Amino acid sequence: MRVPTAIAVTSADLVLPAPDRHTPGAALLHPPEQLDLESALAEAGALLERHGHLVALVPPWLPRSTVQRLHTVRAILETDRIALLGIDLPPLGTALLARQLRQLSVCDFSPGIIASAARLLSHYIYAGALLGSVAKLDRVRVPVGLGAHARSWSPSAQFAVMAHPKPHLAKLGTGAGGHGAHGPRSGVLPAGPEFATHLTFARGQLTSDWVTAELAPAWQVQGVMENPLPAASAGWWGSPKLVEFAAGIPDLSVLYQLVASVRREECRWCGLELIGDRCGFCAAPLTAPPAAPPPASTARSRP
Repeated sequence: MRVPTAIAVTSADLVLPAPDRHTPGAALLHPPEQLDLESALAEAGALLERHGHLVALVPPWLPRSTVQRLHTVRAILETDRIALLGIDLPPLGTALLARQLRQLSVCDFSPGIIASAARLLSHYIYAGALLGSVAKLDRVRVPVGLGAHARSWSPSAQFAVMAHPKPHLAKLGTGAGGHGAHGPRSGVLPAGPEFATHLTFARGQLTSDWVTAELAPAWQVQGVMENPLPAASAGWWGSPKLVEFAAGIPDLSVLYQLVASVRREECRWCGLELIGDRCGFCAAPLTAPPAAPPPASTARSRP
């Protein structure tokens, strides 16, 4: 029986519950403050011995020390069987992508296909948050105007923010005709997915039912699940006053067809299968970069 490729994250709060009994759990690669280098090498080595290949999500909001540790372990083990995937999603969206890869890991895809599928699947994840303040939101690449910054100082201010796949920010109003203390009235709702999704949300220090009462029905999601808020979420969104949410494709058969429909190629560097334009394991592009033009001094013909 084939052992599934290991899908790894760097924090236990990025492991969402399995949607069925067939989906394996995620591997946990502990950060430097929890595990010394020798133990980290043993941890990764044991995963490789059991699973053959290891696919780890490395979002840009991880501490630099954690990212350096992952690359150090891969270098010391001198292995091309560890894929370190740079995925630019918020914390809850990252957890959702990890669960989708866990679902796919039991299918008949090779490790190279699973690793390169992460970039494809990330395009179909809708990740955002309901925020009580956008004063520190600029650093997550969601444009914030001066008016929104000023309104952030209002105690009752609430904002609907999408970070992926397209940045979006809208001020949501409150009042007697809305949900009162429980949530804001509808403002300009962020555009939702045009395909069937489930919605996962996590509450921070913000009391609101807007995500479940208004956003979920507007997006016509097929299901809603609450999960504990990842520890990195408050820092990523710039405020602990939030309700984070992420919507994605829940059905394994749809995920399978999505990945299987893409043309497969062979990595010209490591030989693994891939989809898209880059290998998930060695990061080599599908096609060789164009040759640099010769220096002007040698290209110029002599008289």
